[in-house]
Parts: sequence; C-alpha cells; structure tokens
Amino acid sequence: MATTFIKLSLFALLAAATGCEFHARGPEDYRDVTQALLDTKAADIKACYDGALKGQNDLQGRVTVQFVVEAETGALKDVKVDPAGTTAPEVLSQCVTNSVSGLALTPPDKRDGIATWVYDFTPTGAPAALPGAAPPPA
Repeated sequence: MATTFIKLSLFALLAAATGCEFHARGPEDYRDVTQALLDTKAADIKACYDGALKGQNDLQGRVTVQFVVEAETGALKDVKVDPAGTTAPEVLSQCVTNSVSGLALTPPDKRDGIATWVYDFTPTGAPAALPGAAPPPA
C-alpha cells in the first residue's frame, strides 16, 4: 500500500513539475476563452478584409468558421469555412481560416470542444468575431 501511495505521489509530482495541466471549463468559460484566443488574430483578419477591399469599397459578407479544439493540446484543428453560413468571397474566407489556424488554448481543456464562429464584414466597421454557437465540451 505504501509503495502504491509513493508511486501515485511521484506521478502527481511529475505531472505538476512538467506543467501537465488540464482544465474542465464550463460552456460559457470555454466560449469566452476561445473568443479571447480568436481576438489575438483580429489585426490579421482586418488585414484580410483590407486586402479584399482593394477595388471593392462596398465589400461585405459573413464568414462562418468551424473547428475543433483538441483536448490534449488545445490546438484548433479541422478549421474550415461553413459554406451554408458564409456569404463573403472565397479569398476573404480562406484568409480568415488561415489566420486562425495554428492557434491553441492554454492550458488545454480536458475535453474536445466543437465550435462555430462568425465574422461579419461591413464597409463601415471593423470585422468582429461573434460566436455562432458556444463551443460545447464534447
């Protein structure tokens, strides 16, 4: 019994020392943390829109992006445009997905999250990421 306790204690100490940390976020916290992560790419996404605006001063539309937040790493994976919810030109849609690809939640959650985010682009305002649906933990 003492040996098992020592082994478990060493495992816990090793996990803490290596920074192995997992959170179990609620749906609202998961949404907020994901929003904050996507907000780090706001300048890149605005640059996408500014590039697409050249020669089209009235360009507007919506880009709906879907992705999975991987539990083990927190990485956004399978980032793709949802064509049913997207009205923006292909070049803008691809620029948005490229901008958010490679992001990761820190620390990761202990569950995968499935998310849909919507970016609305209008000639009079900067694009804003709006959660289309809270990323429910899977």
